[in-house]
Amino acid sequence: MLAFLGGTGPEGKGLALRLALAGEEVVIGSRDAGRAATAAGELSGLAPEARISGAENADAAARADTVFLTVPYEGQRPLLEGVGEHLAGKVVVNVIAPMGFQRGRGAFAVDVSAGSAAEESQELAPEALVVSAFQNVSAEELLNPDVSVPGDVVVCSDHAEAKKAVMDLAQRIPDLRPVDGGSLANSRYVEQITPLLVNINRIYRIHAGIRIVGVED
Repeated sequence: MLAFLGGTGPEGKGLALRLALAGEEVVIGSRDAGRAATAAGELSGLAPEARISGAENADAAARADTVFLTVPYEGQRPLLEGVGEHLAGKVVVNVIAPMGFQRGRGAFAVDVSAGSAAEESQELAPEALVVSAFQNVSAEELLNPDVSVPGDVVVCSDHAEAKKAVMDLAQRIPDLRPVDGGSLANSRYVEQITPLLVNINRIYRIHAGIRIVGVED
């Protein structure tokens, strides 16, 4: 089972929907079990045959084999302080890109003392197998099951088997290609691409992603 903590937002719901359509059982997590159930119901309406449920974050983390962190960056620390006991030995996929917004400037990357959100989550949950992935994938396109989501997913981790497992999951979403991004420390560069894409999307009114050229499938 895959759990999406803070999964009531667009990115969490989009990834949950696509992986549920690929045959995975998913649970949407939230601080409020009612909100989680509502989000799960919305996704079930888009994918009636999929296995999608909702639960409070700690319950979702306890039930799952693989856990996705899909909260805004400012919610990462309190979330992990609340569910950390359920993450030991599990693959934890960090989808978080720390960023802020300013009038006239647009989106911008937020500095993280640990280097990246992914590295901070590894410090906060030292027994988890943290993998950084999916920060640069359009939530809007993920939430529309009728469109493809072309692009690359850069996957970074210090845990080889966990990285491979997440790359295999990425490959289950049509037109997405996983690319090995090396160690977890490289996540900082991937996370910082996200605000750039947000600004490009605003300027061109598109849903831009990334493609790494020269890498053979």
